[in-house]
Amino acid sequence: MLTRTVTIFVSSVFDRYYSLGSTSHRGMDDDLLSLVKNTIPPLTSKKHKGQDGRIGIIGGCQDYTGAPYFAAISALKGADLSHVFCTKEAAPVIKSYSPELIVHPVLDSPNAVEEIEKWLPRLHSLVVGPGLGREGLLLKTVKVIEKSKTRDIPIVIDADGLWLVTQQPSVIQGYHKGILTPNIMEFTRLYQALNREPMDSSDHQHSLMQLSVAMGNLTVVLKGEQDVITDGSKVFTCSLEGSGRRCGGQGDLLSGSMGVFAHWGALTLGPLVVNPSVVAAYGACSLTRQCNSQAFQRHGRSTTTSDMIQEIGSAFKKLFES
Repeated sequence: MLTRTVTIFVSSVFDRYYSLGSTSHRGMDDDLLSLVKNTIPPLTSKKHKGQDGRIGIIGGCQDYTGAPYFAAISALKGADLSHVFCTKEAAPVIKSYSPELIVHPVLDSPNAVEEIEKWLPRLHSLVVGPGLGREGLLLKTVKVIEKSKTRDIPIVIDADGLWLVTQQPSVIQGYHKGILTPNIMEFTRLYQALNREPMDSSDHQHSLMQLSVAMGNLTVVLKGEQDVITDGSKVFTCSLEGSGRRCGGQGDLLSGSMGVFAHWGALTLGPLVVNPSVVAAYGACSLTRQCNSQAFQRHGRSTTTSDMIQEIGSAFKKLFES
């Protein structure tokens, strides 16, 4: 009954949207937020641990331990369990940040792919890239992504994972549950790698759609002053007010929470008239911006991503439970 209700609601929202053109309009923000709300599972005592989401984060090496932590702890604020697959040197550091994360020090082991693969049946979505680095771990990550695709789970690729996609686009190309989250520099590299020509910097929306189509209509989120989201057919913008503070780690909060929303969307929306990945992307972008706004109101210029993470609960309630 819930699925049928969501189907009718989604159809009415997007029938109205498609009649108004290819870019989002003022009322679309409320409509998309309503769609996100419809994907959020209700809290009930009848559920068991893990039922509302088990998220995997692949990343974390000696030099970068904060990024996978930020992604994993952000995911854990919505999901039930959060796993980090990192190198041996990174594991003790990440564990020291939070005892609530499940940390697997396997990424640099000879049988890393096999070690991660045995956990894949327990995961609902995967976030690849936070703190991954660009060295020898990439080849192993390619194989893990391929194994994850066979399980048909959402895969969010961010940070150093996008460098991997630039070198080997086929690893995620055409995968309908894949989401890329580049900033402007990462987007430029991806575009030029796929299209073999300079990008038209005067029309980012058009270029973003071109990139999505070249990647097999993958959902792509261009982070910036406004977050621009497309799956190659329509363009949506998330312009919820954040702040001027751009501290490191905000993209990790975004990718971690997007892994959760992607699972919820795929589970609830299914193959309807809207791409669940687009709804998930909009939900995560909205949440990240709201956290940034609230943290900035408290801390101003000294705001850090740790401050933003403390706002996830109240920001989520304000956006999706009010």
